[in-house]
Amino acid sequence: MIALPAAVPVQPGAGTARRWLLDELAKPAYAAAEPSPFDRAVQAFLTWFTGLFDVTNSSTPPLVLAIAIGVVVAVLIAALLLFGLPRRNRRSTAGSLFGADDRRSADEMRRAAEAAMARGDWSLAVLERFRALARGLDERTLVPVFPGTTATAFAVSAARTFPAEHGELQSAAELFDGVRYADDTATREDALSIFALDDRLAAARPLSLATA
Repeated sequence: MIALPAAVPVQPGAGTARRWLLDELAKPAYAAAEPSPFDRAVQAFLTWFTGLFDVTNSSTPPLVLAIAIGVVVAVLIAALLLFGLPRRNRRSTAGSLFGADDRRSADEMRRAAEAAMARGDWSLAVLERFRALARGLDERTLVPVFPGTTATAFAVSAARTFPAEHGELQSAAELFDGVRYADDTATREDALSIFALDDRLAAARPLSLATA
């Protein structure tokens, strides 16, 4: 006959079973799988909120349900009034210097900026002259500008070539973004500062040539 192993209790006593269960649940795998306090709080809130709309099984009085719905609607309306509708397209292109089809030269952009300046459209003058500044440095192969290049990225690159203008370039990029993407209104002084910056950089020698 084949010897059988020592008998294993198939139905352990209550004390043994409890000890086995506690030992098993004490393993790290079970601890890691437990929901965090934050998870429990979120789940409790979702359960409560969705339960408000379960008319058949909910014990929530109709008046309380109406007040809860009114609070949610009020919060949504307040958020819309404070922050406005989502601006998906603006955020996806925020800071972009040129449109996909803008192939104008720096001189063409400068003429457009001067025309805007002449009719008192300071905001457009700022946009066109900053674009002219970027396109001009790109045409001189001093600062490369690619499709999708942002005003901030351009300013950082240009500051490496013209470190003395670092502060002015950063301010100009912030002004461009504010006018183009935050609906800020530029002043005549804003436009003149961009014009002057473009004129200085058009006449300046880059750092690599100035130290050669």
